[in-house]
Amino acid sequence: MKIAVPVVDDSLRMAGNAGHTPYFAIFNLNGGMFKTFALEGLRANPKVVVGEDHHDHDEHHTCDHDEGDVEHIKAHDTMAGTIEDCDYLVVKMACKNTAKSMSNVGVKLQKYNGIETSASKVLSELASQFK
Repeated sequence: MKIAVPVVDDSLRMAGNAGHTPYFAIFNLNGGMFKTFALEGLRANPKVVVGEDHHDHDEHHTCDHDEGDVEHIKAHDTMAGTIEDCDYLVVKMACKNTAKSMSNVGVKLQKYNGIETSASKVLSELASQFK
């Protein structure tokens, strides 16, 4: 099973908003009762231009683009295509467009409400949720 976590860089610090993350850390879930997570690598989010001055939007950003904003929806679909081989995307926040695009490619959203910022620690806290 593969799990994507939105991260800000190779420090694997979790990003607050999945749709605006510069990278996705891809982890492979191994084990049965005792789950382990092995980092496969980072994938750039094609929706975000890496290297530009970027703010995370965190929980204060709302996506107010509607179904008529074709280019915006296409950007979300392209982002989803980047991780379509994953089973889950862990999110602190994701807009309706991110949720719909992920659903369209079969990626389930797993909400994280904790305070950890390390992707590995977040996954450890959520281990029992991945089935």
